[in-house]
This record gives sequence, C-alpha cells and structure tokens, in this order.
Amino acid sequence: MRVYNLVFYLLEPNQLKKLFGYIQHPSFDIAADAADAFKDLLTRHKSTVSESLSKNYCWFFTEMNEKLLKSENYITRRQAVKLLGCILLDRSNSCVMTRYVSSKDNLIILMNLLRDQSKNIQIDAFHVFKLFVANENKPPEIVSILVTNRSKLLRLLSAFVYTDDEVFETDKIQVVNKLAVLELQD
Repeated sequence: MRVYNLVFYLLEPNQLKKLFGYIQHPSFDIAADAADAFKDLLTRHKSTVSESLSKNYCWFFTEMNEKLLKSENYITRRQAVKLLGCILLDRSNSCVMTRYVSSKDNLIILMNLLRDQSKNIQIDAFHVFKLFVANENKPPEIVSILVTNRSKLLRLLSAFVYTDDEVFETDKIQVVNKLAVLELQD
C-alpha cells in the first residue's frame, strides 16, 4: 500500500511539474536521470498510472506535448515520443489512448514529428500516428485532417524505408491502405 501511495503522490501535477522541469535541464546527466525516472514512473504500477493519467489527462498531455514533444532538444523529443508510444500502447491505458487519438491537436503534433529530420523520431512518431489512423471511431475533425493531408502523408510514408523490421513494414502498408480509402463523413 505504501508504494501505491508514493506512486500516486509522485503522479500528482505538482510533483510531475518538477520532473518535467528536470527533463529539460541543461545538464545532460540531470536531464537523462529525470527522463529515466519519468519513464519508470509511467511504465510501472500500471493501474495507478492509468488512474492518474485519466484524472489529470488535460494537464499531463498539455505538458507532455508542449514541453517534451515540441522540445528543441533532440534527445528530449526522441525519449518523449518513444514514451508516449509505450503509454498509449499499454492495454491498461486504453481509455487514455482513445482520448489522445481523438484530439486534432495531438494529431497535428504527431504529423509534425513524422517530418522531423531524425529518422528515429519519425519512426517512433509513426508508431503513435498509426493509432490515429487505426481508430475505428475517429472524430470528424480527425478524418478531415487526415483526408486533407492524405497525399502529403502517403508521399511521406512511402519514403519511410525501414527494411530491418517486418512488423514496421506491415504496419506501414496497413496505414497507407487505410489512409487511401478514408472518406469524409457526412
């Protein structure tokens, strides 16, 4: 019970705000240690994390998006998009994932990360982006953005070459096929 209380305490916005600050610290050692602690905090004790993310969804993902995913620092962006994928793909966070992939602001951030100069960030961003495309209950604004940007997205995705990973290639084909047939809803 004590570990649960400690984890829940550390997941409170006032405590996480400090961790977000440390992740952006100019000292690499401090930033790296903070990022590791952040990852451990968010990938263990799954039910507690899920409950906390649901409770503090707006605050947490605003911070995550603005401070980490939009960071100028390559390492911060890379670790953040990789962690975001871990969080959203974890079954215990399915409600959080559904909410995340229903947001046009989140979609725009991920589409921009797909265009990052770094191939690694592009690939990690793809693993989150595919959730938006795979969502069977896409809100109309998500569909509209995807359809409006379809030709750019298809061109971008066709340029992704990551032949070492068959799963990635299979996922890419599925995303391309879903995008190709996506239609605006009435």
